[in-house]
Amino acid sequence: MDTMKGLKRTHYCGEVSMSDAGSRVVVAGFVQKTRELGNLTFIDLRDRTGIVQLAFGDETDREIFEKASGCRAEYVLMAAGVVRERESKNTALKNGDIEILVDDLRLLSKAQTPPFEINDKKNVKEELRLKHRYLDLRRPELQQSLMMRHRIVKIARDYFDRQGFLEIETPTLIKSTPEGARDYLVPSRVHPGSFYALPQSPQLYKQLLMLSGFDRYMQVARCYRDEDLRAHRQPEFTQIDLEMSFVDEQDVMSINEGFLKEVFSQVLGIEIKTPLRRIPYSEAMARFGSDKPDTRFGLELTDLSAAVKKSEFKVFSGALAAGGSVRGINAKGAADRLSRKEIDKLQELVKTYRAKGLAFTRLSSQGESSSFEKFLSPEETAAVRAALDAQPGDLLFIVADAKEEVVFDALGALRLELGKRLELIKPGSFDLLWVTEFPEFEYSEEEGRYVAKHHPFTAPMEEDAPYLESDPKRVRARAYDIVINGTEAGGGSIRINDPDLQTRMFKALGFTEERANEQFDYLLEAFKYGAPPHGGLAYGLDRLCMLLSGRESLKDVIAFPKVQNASELMSGAPTAVSEKALEELGIRLAETEE
Repeated sequence: MDTMKGLKRTHYCGEVSMSDAGSRVVVAGFVQKTRELGNLTFIDLRDRTGIVQLAFGDETDREIFEKASGCRAEYVLMAAGVVRERESKNTALKNGDIEILVDDLRLLSKAQTPPFEINDKKNVKEELRLKHRYLDLRRPELQQSLMMRHRIVKIARDYFDRQGFLEIETPTLIKSTPEGARDYLVPSRVHPGSFYALPQSPQLYKQLLMLSGFDRYMQVARCYRDEDLRAHRQPEFTQIDLEMSFVDEQDVMSINEGFLKEVFSQVLGIEIKTPLRRIPYSEAMARFGSDKPDTRFGLELTDLSAAVKKSEFKVFSGALAAGGSVRGINAKGAADRLSRKEIDKLQELVKTYRAKGLAFTRLSSQGESSSFEKFLSPEETAAVRAALDAQPGDLLFIVADAKEEVVFDALGALRLELGKRLELIKPGSFDLLWVTEFPEFEYSEEEGRYVAKHHPFTAPMEEDAPYLESDPKRVRARAYDIVINGTEAGGGSIRINDPDLQTRMFKALGFTEERANEQFDYLLEAFKYGAPPHGGLAYGLDRLCMLLSGRESLKDVIAFPKVQNASELMSGAPTAVSEKALEELGIRLAETEE
């Protein structure tokens, strides 16, 4: 094996260009592939910036030529030579018009044949790629994603620094506060029987920083939630977290629009128009069936309750009598684009969102067909079609349920699926908006009580505060989410800074005074010494990077991600630990049945 002695890298592979022609350069990287053509050998050398061709021919020293001929994929090389124009140019490479005629070649490390080829083709199972993540991360696609992530973080730090924010670290080992998702717990050796928790967010600490007089805080914060994984979730994740004093909703949204404008401009070269649209939660649900609506296409929901309120069709009338609703979507011109088999699959889709079924009418050129109109009077059928603006060629879908949230969830999911199947979304387009005025509470069937939709420190709208105890469902929060292409990229709120209002909030959430003091004693104590009005926001950095890079999975923008069961395939974490380690912590594992 050779050494680097006497050579220092002067250029990254992808940065060597025609402007370097005639100059001697030194590059280093991994062998992508080797091609031998008689008395000529070519090596494509790859680093994080791209590929450059190394050339070896008659003018090359025989020892160097033979060394080049022996190179295989993923060998680690350093090469020096003169840049020259290529005879056969490769337009697929950004520097495919040049090559390096090598006069010094160092073989720094050999490599076994990898379990998969290092390229961006999608023909390798994810489990195998994650098992060998260090190889997977050599792929240009993933390297570009992580470099974009670095760029976004740098922009965030620079932007918020210019706006007067201070980056302040908050603890990673904190007091457990069970309200919300399940905590990851860390046993204390020094305090036997006691546990730290890993933070689900820096929420309480950033509020305490406002009480401490640091009126503008930000942090790139690591967060942890022990919950069942689903799409766009990881047990450990990163937030771009910020908090501001003496502000209202408009102040927080305005400064974050400036940040997003800068990110899109510098990272993607896209100029977004500000201020962004604001859509109240109730409007978002009524129009799109989602509190994170993708408005890059239509297919908006229509309330059909008035059209069928006197119907004898029990599916509709029963839902309305129970306080629910009947709503529909008109997939314009889709009657001949979706087969009956595809409609059946859509019916199965809405059932996964607790809907009992999906009614439809096809106004096809081959004739009309409907799963429900025979149960309606001619007048009701006409009223439904008129409400949906039905025309020949349209495909109508309807969901009815006693719980309005079921109708919204089912039609919201159906709308997104139709958008994909009917190819209504323009590739590469971006749609940004704010959703505001969220409900302060949501009812938990599991717990049999109202719980905070965001967290217990979110301030209610001033005009709704009187209803905290008497009519919690009516109370709107001073909360806001930033939505990008139908995905929540971040969210925040104006916080409660009045101790009496905070006490009322805890009571509305079913907290006893003892429980509130037990969990949040230090925050409630701090409030007694003066708390400025404050509010903030946290971006999911992983989601933001996924959206801007056009990836479909969070795993593509995280260096070493977890899989569905929260394990990391490469290292094998989590693993068992020794009896001695458990003994030091005072922990004894309960025996479990196989």
